[in-house]
Amino acid sequence: MSVSLSIKNVPEAVVDRLRERAKRNRRSLQGELLDVVERAAQEPPLLSARDVYERIKKLNLPKGPSSVDLIRKMRDAR
Repeated sequence: MSVSLSIKNVPEAVVDRLRERAKRNRRSLQGELLDVVERAAQEPPLLSARDVYERIKKLNLPKGPSSVDLIRKMRDAR
């Protein structure tokens, strides 16, 4: 089942650019807008730093040496 969407108060300059884009792609304005919406819907959602942290935490990866120890070791090797 398809749904109709409506966007109100679109600036004329934006509409002109979309019409030009549709023309370049040999599509109607409606076809171009559908392509834009489909592409946007396919993009993966952005993850926050907290989301990334939580995902990594769930992996239960083995802990390596601490960054402090690594820096100390590199500094002492000079």
